[in-house]
Amino acid sequence: MTIANNSERAERILKDHRKSIDRLDAILIYTLGERFNHTKAVGKLKAEHNLPPSDPLREEEQIKRLSQLALEADLDPKFAKKFLSFIVEEVIRHHKQQQN
Repeated sequence: MTIANNSERAERILKDHRKSIDRLDAILIYTLGERFNHTKAVGKLKAEHNLPPSDPLREEEQIKRLSQLALEADLDPKFAKKFLSFIVEEVIRHHKQQQN
């Protein structure tokens, strides 16, 4: 196989990987949108019933659960924890806004 053929093959493989990455990015965005729709509803419910905007026990349980899922998915648990922490911070911010 020539260098040109190797390069063409590599380009095809790269293109296929990028198409898959693009589809997965779309899934992530739609999944986050769906998740935030539910957390907004939770925030509204909490505000209506004067419940606190955060639930530290649930957050801790979620971090443990998702850390285990990350290991099962061959994903760095530290990254998963950072990602979840970012999402939880955003959710709590939304809930606090709904309390006002």
